[in-house]
Amino acid sequence: MNRKEFAEIRRQYTPERCTVTRLCGCYVDAEKNIKTTMKEAFLSLPEEDSFKYLAIFKKTLSGAIGKNLLNLEFPLNEEKEGGCQEFLLKLRDSRLRDDELVNRFYDRIIESFSFPENYYIILIHAAYDVPGKASDGTRMFDASDNVYEYILCSICPVHLSKPGLGYNAETNRIENHAQDWIVEPPMNGFLFPAFNDRFTDIHSMAYYTKNAADLQEDFIRGMFGCSRVPLPANVQKETFRALISDSLGDDCDYSMIRSIHETLNEKIEEFKDEPEPLELGREQLRSIFEESGVSDSCLETFDRCYDSRAGEDSSFTAANIADTRGFHIEIPDVTIRVKPEAASLIETRIIDGRQCIVIAVSDNVEVNGVSVRCK
Repeated sequence: MNRKEFAEIRRQYTPERCTVTRLCGCYVDAEKNIKTTMKEAFLSLPEEDSFKYLAIFKKTLSGAIGKNLLNLEFPLNEEKEGGCQEFLLKLRDSRLRDDELVNRFYDRIIESFSFPENYYIILIHAAYDVPGKASDGTRMFDASDNVYEYILCSICPVHLSKPGLGYNAETNRIENHAQDWIVEPPMNGFLFPAFNDRFTDIHSMAYYTKNAADLQEDFIRGMFGCSRVPLPANVQKETFRALISDSLGDDCDYSMIRSIHETLNEKIEEFKDEPEPLELGREQLRSIFEESGVSDSCLETFDRCYDSRAGEDSSFTAANIADTRGFHIEIPDVTIRVKPEAASLIETRIIDGRQCIVIAVSDNVEVNGVSVRCK
């Protein structure tokens, strides 16, 4: 799914457009015990409750694609009888009216999801009558023959509110405010099936994680049967840096690092209007290195290092590995932050036998907010 497709589903989570038919919930304590469950026709909920649920659903489909939102495909064996995809398809087709299936769903999450505190599993069924589009892109709400039927799961932490004083309207007094268990925004969730090309794709799904550094890999494998789990965003960046270091070796100087990142940022700028995030595999990264002036011998080292560092057939989301906000130059006790467009002002030189970082400056130099002259 791309950002336009995620946005189209998010837009349904308003009282006027709501397509949610049924809601089920399961409250789990820190010892993985089910404390309570519920099931409701969504439109029968009190208005204040439905507003809060809709906000949770929107959050479950938010964030950066490739970082917080991951598109996953099911292995073929998971689509056979007894597979994870086959189970989710049964669950969707039941429209959450089969209590046994719903309870098995809760058990699967509790078994594989790692969280040491209380949490609330929310599961909904929805049926979205997808409007057609004219050749100019305008929507034709009376020309739809495509219904996107799906389930959305949100896993929300439940924390005890902070103690304190509060205003009691009944007594008109400031009094001790009782602590309550509060359902917070989702930390993980998923959408099944995927909404690819604005049609149902039962072979794929979308996975949400609030913490891009912790994808809950065991949960992804156990719940969806996905043998290949994408690298978390922070691991992608660390792996990319290690790949640069390994490949360049003694050629790893400031000018070469700057050249690689400038080429990478140019690629991102070139694809910024595309709905799909820019993905870079082995050949695309090698091309970026080559365009940046990396030597043939270093490119040969890159070829040897890629599989061991990144993994065979792996890829990187460009936004996860690029430093678009600036360059950070660090030495003990000193950190220099430079905007990307000003990176050319920095160079390295040997002065009086010492390695130095030289910054070209204009007349406007400030130290702790005080203008100074460079002599």
